[in-house]
Amino acid sequence: TGLVGTKMLQLLAERNFPVTELIPVASEKSIGKKVSFKGKEYAIVGWQDAVAMKPAVAIFSAGGSTSKELAPKFAEVGCTVIDNSSAWRMEPGIPLVVPEVNAHVLTAADKIIANPNCSTIQMVVVLKPLHDKYKIKRVVVSTYQSVTGTGKKAVDQMMNERAGIKGEMAYAYQIDMNALPHIDVFLENGYTKEEMKMVNETKKIMGDDSIRVTATTVRIPTIGGHSESVNIEFEKDFDINEVRDILSKAPGVVVVDDVKNLKYPMPIHAHDKDDTFVGRIRRDETQANTLNCWIVSDNLRKGAATNAVQIA
Repeated sequence: TGLVGTKMLQLLAERNFPVTELIPVASEKSIGKKVSFKGKEYAIVGWQDAVAMKPAVAIFSAGGSTSKELAPKFAEVGCTVIDNSSAWRMEPGIPLVVPEVNAHVLTAADKIIANPNCSTIQMVVVLKPLHDKYKIKRVVVSTYQSVTGTGKKAVDQMMNERAGIKGEMAYAYQIDMNALPHIDVFLENGYTKEEMKMVNETKKIMGDDSIRVTATTVRIPTIGGHSESVNIEFEKDFDINEVRDILSKAPGVVVVDDVKNLKYPMPIHAHDKDDTFVGRIRRDETQANTLNCWIVSDNLRKGAATNAVQIA
């Protein structure tokens, strides 16, 4: 019933996922409500009923505590759980998967599979082919993230502020005409949980703990997708045209990089698309073997629903 769950249903239909039986599950307050899928109405059931039906696949987007409690219950009946929360991502033995990057780690025995954080997904899709060629030493990333990443309440807050209406607040401050350098909770080290997710998840997905990552994540008043300014230091030097060529051939990546004609990725263009867009590709002139680029992707699609459906 949430933004991501709704998008997941849309994607299962769009991709003609082989569904013989759809079982929509939500919290108790939503049981009995209807959702539509491929022109048919389905009644929402509780998790106990869903587990009893022993589905083949369960795609979760219900928050960390729900996932921690319920994913094992589905897994116990032989169901493969693909979880969109942060609950299982850094758990040893649980695969954290972006199909274009590390689909090879999946086995039939994996009954709980973690879907990474939205801002990490779009970054590693671009990093992986470059890492294979030049070996990444360090990544510095600053994000410009859509309010849709917080959910419907945040979108409503922004639209209310735009219309001059007082309403429920998803953030501690106004978001319209503002930028909040604060996504998720602050940790002891002064970074936010979102920033540390990018640090830790990147290493796990790329299968390389030697990659150093530092992040600053910012919420901005936009919908359509997350944007990232990414500075990448390699061990080997690169040719800028070769970089463009590698990225243009990488799965799930679209290069939009023609500054003479003002062509570069923006959330307004990424909205409702599955690709990750990269542009502003240029050498960092202050340091050897270092590249700057700008990465944009729809956080509800590739950053969440699309990636989960691809895993399924």
